[in-house]
Amino acid sequence: MNPILKNTSVAALTQMFEPIREDLREVDREFARHVQSQVQLIPKMCNYIQGSGGKRVRPALLLMASRMSGYKGEGAVLYASVVEFIHTATLVHDDIIDESELRRGQRAVHARWGNDITVLLGDFLYIKSMSLALTLDRLELIRVLCDVTLRMIEGELYQLTKNGLVDLKEDEHFDIIRQKTAYLFAGSAKIGGMLGSTTQEQQDALWDYGLNIGMAFQIVDDLLDFTGEPGALGKPVGGDLCEGKVTLPIIDLMSKGNHQAESLVRRIVEEKTVNLEEWRKLISFLKSHDSIEYSYNTAVGFASRAKEALTYFPGSPERDALEMLPDYVLSRDR
Repeated sequence: MNPILKNTSVAALTQMFEPIREDLREVDREFARHVQSQVQLIPKMCNYIQGSGGKRVRPALLLMASRMSGYKGEGAVLYASVVEFIHTATLVHDDIIDESELRRGQRAVHARWGNDITVLLGDFLYIKSMSLALTLDRLELIRVLCDVTLRMIEGELYQLTKNGLVDLKEDEHFDIIRQKTAYLFAGSAKIGGMLGSTTQEQQDALWDYGLNIGMAFQIVDDLLDFTGEPGALGKPVGGDLCEGKVTLPIIDLMSKGNHQAESLVRRIVEEKTVNLEEWRKLISFLKSHDSIEYSYNTAVGFASRAKEALTYFPGSPERDALEMLPDYVLSRDR
């Protein structure tokens, strides 16, 4: 892993998005305002989710893309809030499906309030996102949001059909992360451009930028399951594999023909548990077969393609910030 990228910190992300800091705060305020309800449990649960942190990368991407495209109206904050609603809805539903006990270092919403209530909260957030999007009456933007949301749900369903499949192919895995993660990044970037004065070519370039950022983001996130510290991640290391999620490092390892490694992976997935000795052995296999390096280099390739997409825009501070974002994504440690 590139040591320069590894030293890029959260402080770098803060500096990157300094021009939109107040807009991001307004996104948080919009979120809090629109989750108010006569049912007091709704704002309580939403405040719990927002209080757990999160870097607001997707809303920031939309806001920065809109500025790069010359837009200065209030619609950017509104649509950034919509994106945050969609993302939050996805998180609470995913945690139920995955039976995850932790999210960002605290108990997952369903672990605290139960599955029934949490499913309904996710539904509320999805509908609220579209209700909010309708207030500006921009049908072409709503179409993008609906398309992205449908693809994300399809991606979750597709992943469930592949869950526990140790022999998952790389292209199948990419289909899953493209739908579950990358399309929301792509939609965020494109909507930012659609708000401003952009050509169709530039809007397509922003879609490609976001899509490639999203792919790199998820590959790095999957890598952290094998390289990250539990305290930093806010979730158990090894959780993905124990949940039956086979990600790129394991896919590459399984292609290397090491029968010991293959047997170990199958046992972990089948029994949904791994002890420390087995985990260390698996990490050793991944390193000796360069599967971690292969996965990281794949993420680097997606990040490079994201930067290339920005050549359709003239130089500006906003473009400079978006060119830095892929490096931040590659440097994540949580």
